[in-house]
Amino acid sequence: MSGRTRVYVEVGGKRAFASAADFPGWSRSGKDEAAALANLAAYAPRYAKVAKLARIDFPKAAPSFEVVERLKGNPTTDFGAPAIPARRESKPMTAKETERMVALMDACWRYLDQVRARAPQELRKGPRGGGRDRDKMYQHVLDAELEYAKRIGLRLKQPDHKVLLESFSNPNREEKWPVPYVVRRTAWHALDHAWEMEDRLP
Repeated sequence: MSGRTRVYVEVGGKRAFASAADFPGWSRSGKDEAAALANLAAYAPRYAKVAKLARIDFPKAAPSFEVVERLKGNPTTDFGAPAIPARRESKPMTAKETERMVALMDACWRYLDQVRARAPQELRKGPRGGGRDRDKMYQHVLDAELEYAKRIGLRLKQPDHKVLLESFSNPNREEKWPVPYVVRRTAWHALDHAWEMEDRLP
């Protein structure tokens, strides 16, 4: 893939998120749009490892961004999660686009599992002396996925990535949230905590 990376920017009252439209999970925040885009660029080398797992081409040069949608955030944005679906995420996807999206989502989960496998149960404390330990953080990710799944008509008793991937493979349908947005948010959450685990390794 060449050229500029398409990005959605969601701006709340206190925080902004920049999310790569074609690379679910590559999403970072900052105090404003400029800071969010700078953080997104800084994480390109880390996301490249995820794209490699999915066998998806990823820009090798320093990233260049094109903001294709600006979204008005809400309290969830300020709390710390990308909360607003983009208009483009309600458009029909081709089979090739769907396959690519699902492969990247699966790679995000696999990357999280790899990090978890090498992380000790007790992680270094965060900047303010807090933060979940490894297993609690991982369970938090899984619990959130159960809630995200409800937004696309799935009521799972326990997390099931195989069922979720099957559902994500049928994105062209009407649900409470657009399926591509659920993938973007699920992938962001998995990687956000995978990278947190990495940053807090002893």
